[in-house]
Amino acid sequence: MQSLQNIGQTPYQKALSGKPRSSGSKSNPLNVVKFIAMALLDVLTFFVLLVPLTANAIVELVRRAPKKNVSGWTALVTGGANGLGRDICLQLALSGCHIAVVDLDATGGEQTVADIRKLGVKAHFFKADVTSYDAVSAMKDKVNAKLGPVDILVNNAGVLPLMSLREGTPDDLKKVIETNLLSHLWTLRLFTNDMIERKRGHIVAIASIVSYLPVERLIAYAASKYGVRGLMGSFASELHIEGVDEFVKTTTVYPCFIKTRAELMDALKQLGIKHRVPILQSESVARAIVDGILYNKMHVYLPKVVGPLVGIYENLPFKVGHLMKRILLQTSLPNIMKR
Repeated sequence: MQSLQNIGQTPYQKALSGKPRSSGSKSNPLNVVKFIAMALLDVLTFFVLLVPLTANAIVELVRRAPKKNVSGWTALVTGGANGLGRDICLQLALSGCHIAVVDLDATGGEQTVADIRKLGVKAHFFKADVTSYDAVSAMKDKVNAKLGPVDILVNNAGVLPLMSLREGTPDDLKKVIETNLLSHLWTLRLFTNDMIERKRGHIVAIASIVSYLPVERLIAYAASKYGVRGLMGSFASELHIEGVDEFVKTTTVYPCFIKTRAELMDALKQLGIKHRVPILQSESVARAIVDGILYNKMHVYLPKVVGPLVGIYENLPFKVGHLMKRILLQTSLPNIMKR
């Protein structure tokens, strides 16, 4: 291992393996046997892991936790002015929640607030840049003053640029990470303690199925969503270790692409992946997210069938898992999963 002072000065040298070079004139029978044994082991591992994962999926479909009553709770939704965020706001309002709509789009935000108030609950719009800790802190004070402490936090704000890591500007890449990931850190830091003190709360993070199955030309987006997935896994574990996860719940959502913008659909078509992945309706995704809150689901996969599949993929040896990813992305299987 090189010292820190020498990094970037001397090229790394590949270590000698000490194994004799193959003459290439004839195959080694022992290597053939090893290859076959490893292939059989991978297949066996696949089916061994498939059994408990399938059983758990069936149990989850059949057995449901008691539905909780969130009527009168205050919910804050970032990116709530348009698209999925707007639909989440409306679905939470139908469940009796008062809504804090947070966004930079004041026009869309005020329209969402007007539509929410028609459902008989309180709603206010708060313009805030969630990538700024100071802005989120100031917004929290305003929400507390108008609606009271937040019971349900939905981190939905995000950007989805379809570009390679080698395209765009450094600021473009920075914006993706700040909006999609850093904003979660600020809201969790500022709102969680209040929930713990009041012994009531639910935190939702909108991740993406891309955090399991990355797609080309979405490198910055995939990195941010991998980050959300890791953040929420660690955060849920922290709440459990502190003994507060009985009254402060977490839900991480992994949807496939959502049909919210025409330009996104056009871009997916140009990339040749529109027909390889399920395209979901925003309203149905919002209903599933609120259902996850009401039934305290730690993970929500959309479509549902994706859950067991990504679980198998993540736990299999690399070669078999990589093959599954190729099957999922390059065959007609995603079309079967649309529902």
